[in-house]
Amino acid sequence: MKEFLVVVRSCKRKGTYIGQKTYLDIYSDLRRLKRDDDAAELQLFYENMVFQNAIKGVAKMVAQNLDWGSELEGKLGEMRIWVQENFVLGVLKELKGKGLPLKALSFFKWVGESLGFEHNNATYNRILRILCTEETITEFWSIFEEMKDAGYVIDSDTYVEVMLEFQKSKMVKDAVELFEYRMGTPFKYLEGECGLLFNVISSTINPDLDLMFKVVKKYEAAGYCLLKSDYEGIHRCLTSAGKFDEAEKIIQTMRRAGYNQCNVTYRQLIFGLCKAGRLEEACEVVDMMEVQGYIPDIKTWITLTKGYCDVNGVDKALPWFGILVKKGFDAYAGLLDFLVYGFLKEKRVIGAYELVVEMVGKAHMIPWHATFRNLIEELLGERRLEEALNLLRLMMKHDYRPYREPFVQYISKFGSVEDAWEFLMALSKKTYPSVLACQRVFKSFFNEGRHSEAKELLLKCPDHISRRPAICILFGS
Repeated sequence: MKEFLVVVRSCKRKGTYIGQKTYLDIYSDLRRLKRDDDAAELQLFYENMVFQNAIKGVAKMVAQNLDWGSELEGKLGEMRIWVQENFVLGVLKELKGKGLPLKALSFFKWVGESLGFEHNNATYNRILRILCTEETITEFWSIFEEMKDAGYVIDSDTYVEVMLEFQKSKMVKDAVELFEYRMGTPFKYLEGECGLLFNVISSTINPDLDLMFKVVKKYEAAGYCLLKSDYEGIHRCLTSAGKFDEAEKIIQTMRRAGYNQCNVTYRQLIFGLCKAGRLEEACEVVDMMEVQGYIPDIKTWITLTKGYCDVNGVDKALPWFGILVKKGFDAYAGLLDFLVYGFLKEKRVIGAYELVVEMVGKAHMIPWHATFRNLIEELLGERRLEEALNLLRLMMKHDYRPYREPFVQYISKFGSVEDAWEFLMALSKKTYPSVLACQRVFKSFFNEGRHSEAKELLLKCPDHISRRPAICILFGS
């Protein structure tokens, strides 16, 4: 019986319940075996389950209504549903799942003002999780102040969820304001929280250093000491904002606190210098790293190459990529993708194509699937089918999923029958193309009104393709 109840409760947590027939069978067995206490416990569990299911059903019904008022209030009365915490939480959960924050707020206010429900810590926290979006941030802070005035606090789970949403949406000011409030409560500080805030602040185009100092001040005022990750976060904000003298002072303070400089801080300095267009100084930092015994990692080289590409163009960035290839770094496919982007940004499609082909042929490199896709689109945009088909063959060689769509669209509009056949053969690892691929090309020709080209292509196909029912139906024969 003990194991049985464990399974039942586990099912309940996962949203699976006991059916009525199963309940009646087990209940009868327990009564027959004179296990009245177990039968009573099962009965209590089942009745509670039925009630919760009813609550859940009504919550879904309420969430589907566009308006709340006397009509809905009457329906709730007819169903004898007592507006309690579980019901309110259930409706709010349904509305969050539907992505309707303002409707959730409307319901939240309605049950309080019209039905006399007294909101508590649980319902306040649930609505805050729903309103923490950029579109409803004004409403979020309004409810937040209302919650504080009522004597309730934001719990840890809600705080984490809201902060993650703020950080994801780059709502830096709101994240810092909530952090300041949290540090003034008895709740325990969450490890790494400052570092996350510094990351968000530094990732903006023009980092707001006042917000950074607010975080540091509140953190230290609460009695905490800065850790190495916190110093690195401050350093990242300063270098990203171009405050290099202040950044150097932070490094010195970090050393006095017993933390050594590492690749992370050097890379952040290189990023800041590149962002400020001070590329020669960024290169000097790389040289200084090597002199002091630090080996620049792939992220450092990527940062420097990206900086050159952004400021001086892709031609200036290529030498650094060559250094990486010679050093034998395994993780430079991402950097190749960036260089391809740099070429495409400068409208140099053939330059990007030649770089990819050279890296595949000479360096035995495997570019990303996205690199192939983007470059194929640009090549077809300039009507360079031959080069695009060559990339398609390289994709097939490396067992990538072939990127068919842009070829089909291009050939149906501009391509010849020979182009279509060459494309179909590039897709195939066998002697003949697949029936499905041929069918797609036939349909695309028909859609463009090129019936003669479709028929001519059909003549090139072997009998096992041209006689397939699907193909015959397509050609009306």
